[in-house]
Amino acid sequence: MSHDEALAALITAAGWHKSSYSWGENGCVEVTTELPGWVGVRDSTLGTASPLLAVPPAEWRALLTDLSA
Repeated sequence: MSHDEALAALITAAGWHKSSYSWGENGCVEVTTELPGWVGVRDSTLGTASPLLAVPPAEWRALLTDLSA
């Protein structure tokens, strides 16, 4: 699946969950791993109206590793 196809599929993807760092508020990100081969990221304050980011799982893990270092 191409990046553009992943972005299109993420529009209707299920399983979005907020970052644990949002502490129940809306000022954070939501992530879904429901689309095989892709991690979807969006702004939790905008929900379904948010622009989407689609990254391969390995790149997502690398980002999280870098952020926690």
